[in-house]
Amino acid sequence: MARIAGHHDTEGQLAQLGVAIRSKRKLAGLSQEALADAAGIDRSHMGKIERGERNVTFLNLSRIAAAVQLRLSELLTEAGL
Repeated sequence: MARIAGHHDTEGQLAQLGVAIRSKRKLAGLSQEALADAAGIDRSHMGKIERGERNVTFLNLSRIAAAVQLRLSELLTEAGL
């Protein structure tokens, strides 16, 4: 369970987001490393984002969405957020 500003992600929102990112990455035919490169994020950090272990910043989330050719709002909707 990830922590957000001293609190646990008890609703699983980071995990939901990670599942959506992984799904869209695979649909785009990108490896995790290719997505990380396209978004300017370290590959190991991308793995933690996809597993819901990191609270991704707005800017990184925006870069991830662009790399899988989605609007940020579409990615969040896909995650059910």
